[in-house]
Amino acid sequence: MKYSKSGIITTKNTPNDAEVISHKLMIRSGMIKKLASGLYTWMPLGLKVLKKIENIIRKEMDSIGALEILMPAIQPAELWIESGRWEKYGPELLRLSDRHEREFCFGPTHEEIITDIARKDIKSYKQLPIIYYQIQTKFRDEIRPRYGIMRAREFLMKDAYSFHENEECLNETYEKMFQSYKNCFNKIGFDFKVVNADNGQIGGSESHEFHVIAENGEDELIFSDTSDYAINAELFSKSPKEGDKSPDGSGKVKIKRGIEVGHIFKLGKNYTESMNANVSNEKNTNTKMIMGCYGIGVSRIAAAAIEQSNDEKGILWPKAIAPFSISIISIGFSKNETINKYSKKLYKILKEKNIDVLLDDRDVSPGIMFSDSDLIGIPYKIIIGKQFIEKKSIEFKDRKLDKTTTIEENSVDNPSDNVIKEIIAYIGYPE
Repeated sequence: MKYSKSGIITTKNTPNDAEVISHKLMIRSGMIKKLASGLYTWMPLGLKVLKKIENIIRKEMDSIGALEILMPAIQPAELWIESGRWEKYGPELLRLSDRHEREFCFGPTHEEIITDIARKDIKSYKQLPIIYYQIQTKFRDEIRPRYGIMRAREFLMKDAYSFHENEECLNETYEKMFQSYKNCFNKIGFDFKVVNADNGQIGGSESHEFHVIAENGEDELIFSDTSDYAINAELFSKSPKEGDKSPDGSGKVKIKRGIEVGHIFKLGKNYTESMNANVSNEKNTNTKMIMGCYGIGVSRIAAAAIEQSNDEKGILWPKAIAPFSISIISIGFSKNETINKYSKKLYKILKEKNIDVLLDDRDVSPGIMFSDSDLIGIPYKIIIGKQFIEKKSIEFKDRKLDKTTTIEENSVDNPSDNVIKEIIAYIGYPE
């Protein structure tokens, strides 16, 4: 994409209500725009990030045989009354009525709808197990929306639901989903912890949270420095101190803050009993299906990535979800015909190789080009300027390492194969 056509509008101003770095940088980089309290428009730059997160999650869900669907965001009250959650859920549930005075809610989650689908479509144990998932907008009427996208009222979520004949089958799918979530967060490039957690308003017998380690995390995590033991501090009546012996007897306690980006539950029969979702078993008798529920905060992942990785210049995106893999900084693009033509040709070649590249074709100072690229968080830069004309070389800069490498170029007319190979060697081919 060319910067002049990208719709990216950066700003030096930080909104007064921005309390955390992700909120500040998302506004300053032009990723999001505030509409009202807890409501944000995702601009082209931010939407590119969301789509890359979605694609990572979608590939993982598809790889374990989950089936993608899309359920309505607006849900009839009857289903929530049937499950017993209409009154139980509380004021976070946004309730509304249509012109006929029929009651609905804007779904914060979709257990009722998916259970209704399952009880109508699944009749035999031979159809089980089955996993449905969707990536969809949710709404929770937070009493105090804060921290920008991290605690917004409207947000993007991946929610999945599995149905089973017995506990053994649920446990097998739960383990698959557990590993799939770890795969997602590893592919994104997160430093994260998986912790035992409270089931909250969803219900169920067992659950795990996936937390990105970050200074501004809302949750305190207690974990061992040598084992996989980890737990949310809210489950402790008296929390241990850092350096104490780990509760599991292995290693010492470490305490860090985390941002919850994923949560998986063993729901059991909570919804299938209240909503009468039966299946015929091998003995040809009816039994209630057993459920699992699995959520990932897609929009929250974007904020969590910024909280975990940033510096005084701006965002340091993990490569897998950066809006662009590389930016071409052409110093003198609008004035020097040689630089202009070479930059355009290099841009065209990289695009043809499916590399997400941003060509800065603006008539602005080099300082603005550099600062905008750093603020946006593009992992790599190619700098074409005075050195290109005088020494037939371009510069390749790694944003995170703050390391610049000179790449020799034997032509100022067309990018050489050697230059293309070196660039791809540095940034890698996209998946």
